[in-house]
Amino acid sequence: MSGRTCARACPERTCVGCRERAAKAELLRIVAIKDACVPDPRGTLPGRGAYVHPAPVCLDQAVRRRAFPRALRVPGPLDTKALRRYVEQTTVAEQATR
Repeated sequence: MSGRTCARACPERTCVGCRERAAKAELLRIVAIKDACVPDPRGTLPGRGAYVHPAPVCLDQAVRRRAFPRALRVPGPLDTKALRRYVEQTTVAEQATR
């Protein structure tokens, strides 16, 4: 036996902010377009992707650690304004539905 279970395995990714593994569906994919980090919630944009929890805490940790340029293999710093705006809007929308 190969050790696999009969149920489909849920793909996991590592958050570049907190470095915790989580299901791919729980994380937000980030792609570098020119000199900016762009959120890719549908996961369809071309290019290398990095994953982060859609929470301001993980985003702040990733920016502080300079994890996005390293994970996306881009030289130099990346602009995270659009990403931060998206995460804040998502967080506010989640709190409103509670």
